[in-house]
Order: sequence, then structure tokens, then C-alpha cells
Amino acid sequence: MFKNLWNNSNKEISYNINKDCVPNHIAIIMDGNGRWATERTLPRSAGHRAGVEALRDVIKTASNIGVKYLTLYAFSTENWKRPESEVSLLMKLLIEYLRKEVKELHKNNVRINVIGDIKQFQDEVIEEVNKAINKTKNNTGLCVSIALNYGGRLEIVNAIKHIAENSKNGAIEIEDINESLVSSFLYTKNIPDPELLIRTSGEIRISNFLLWQCAYSEFWFTDIYWPDFTGEHLIKAISDYQNRSRRFGGI
Repeated sequence: MFKNLWNNSNKEISYNINKDCVPNHIAIIMDGNGRWATERTLPRSAGHRAGVEALRDVIKTASNIGVKYLTLYAFSTENWKRPESEVSLLMKLLIEYLRKEVKELHKNNVRINVIGDIKQFQDEVIEEVNKAINKTKNNTGLCVSIALNYGGRLEIVNAIKHIAENSKNGAIEIEDINESLVSSFLYTKNIPDPELLIRTSGEIRISNFLLWQCAYSEFWFTDIYWPDFTGEHLIKAISDYQNRSRRFGGI
């Protein structure tokens, strides 16, 4: 049993897990905000706001039980296809979240990281993201990576381009190209691959998320919409993960 150590909650987690076998890196596809809102006859914006609120408990729980890396799929390269009003709201919520939460995250030794190409975002968004990264960059606790304008295929294509450029100018020999080298050209170059990938909302796919990195990840799918996902659900996913046999192709 693990007690929540952050000041504004006395909640205790009751699931039984082995703290010595907690995944180092957990990735989450936070899905279902819109459907959560629709089922309550609320606008989609209400679902996105509720989804932001769900982050607190999950991040606190991950931090308290010793998870080292938590990667959250917040905005994909495909999300630009959504209505402009919804994209604008998502950017606004990102800014609001960072301004409101970074101080407490920093106080609790959480480090903020971003993976993806944020150059397409408005200056205000980029500025707020960089503030959060710079403020928490020396923290040594949980590293929360927010995937923004992220796409797994684009990440791999960009890595191939950079490797080709380096090969063309003689910095890399063809014989040097291996899995380790490819990984070093990805957004996650300083982050271990996720042992556990969680997706909420009942969808059973990974939607262009961490395609290279999830080669040997365990997947955990749930029908729960993201706004209803809590730290206890995270513990349940970890408990299930700990009862699996990970052989990596061996016997």
C-alpha cells in the first residue's frame, strides 16, 4: 500500500503491487475525452477540461510509486485535422495546465519534457512549454514527457533523414547503423523504451504512438474514458503487468 505524499491529498492506494518491479517507463494514450462529454450531453470542451484534471492523480501516483518516466500522448500530428476551435481549446488548456501545475510539479521534483515538433504551435504555447522545461530541468524525480505534435512515423522518417545526412558527410558509416544508433536520433534518445503502454476509452490500437519504442512494450487497454482514469487504475494496470511473463523472444 502506498500513501500519496503530495500535500493536497491524503488518498491511499489499496492495490497490491511489488514496488521493486514497477515499470521504469509507462506511456499513456489519453483517449476518450470527447465521448465522455457526449455521454453526459456536454460539449467536447468539457471532456478535454476533465481530461486535464485527471492528469493530477495519475502523475502523483506514478511519482509516489517510483515510476521514472511517464509519457503522455497529448496532441498528435493527426490532431490538426480536428476543427480549429477544438485545436485552439487544446492549446489553451495546455497553457493553463502548465501555468497552474508547474510550480507544484517542480516542488515535488518532477521534470517536464516534450517530445514532438512544437515549432508549428503559436509563440505563446512554445514559450510556456519552454518555461516549464527550463524550470524543472534539474529535477531528478519523475520525468513527464508530453507528446505534442507527435507522430511515430514522422519521428522515424526524420531520424532516417538525419542519419542519411550524417552518412553523406562522412560522420556515420553504413556499418555503424544499428538499433542503438537509430534510437539516438529519435525524440526519446535519452529515455528508455516503455515497458508498459496504456490506452483508455476501449480503442485497441496505438495510433502512431512510439512505434519504434513500443517494440517490446506490454499493452494494457481499458474501456474507461480518460477523464475517469485515476491513480488506482494506473496501479491496476501495473499489477496486471507484473503478472505477465516477458520473454523478449526467448523461452
